[in-house]
Amino acid sequence: MEVIKSKSFTADRAWGSKQIANMQGITTKLHWTDQPYKWHINDGEEVFVVLDGVVDMHYRINGAEEIAVLEVGDIFFASVGTEHVAHPRGEVRVLVVESEGSV
Repeated sequence: MEVIKSKSFTADRAWGSKQIANMQGITTKLHWTDQPYKWHINDGEEVFVVLDGVVDMHYRINGAEEIAVLEVGDIFFASVGTEHVAHPRGEVRVLVVESEGSV
């Protein structure tokens, strides 16, 4: 049993994380960042939940780039094959659920 106060979580580098759970190969991690990630496609599906801050989630559909503004409580679901990159507006904390070892 553990209680995690996400608002106070920080890391020593952008996209640093705390693993909360690994349930049969599906990980749940709390991430802190103040820098964009990189364009990528996950090894499977991904659930991305903004817990603190604002994230501009860039993604491509049929080669065209779109941007979704994600605020606290918003969820981005990357289905298999969704190319995307998160650009935080300042410091953010996000919860990510994905296959273990995914990019």
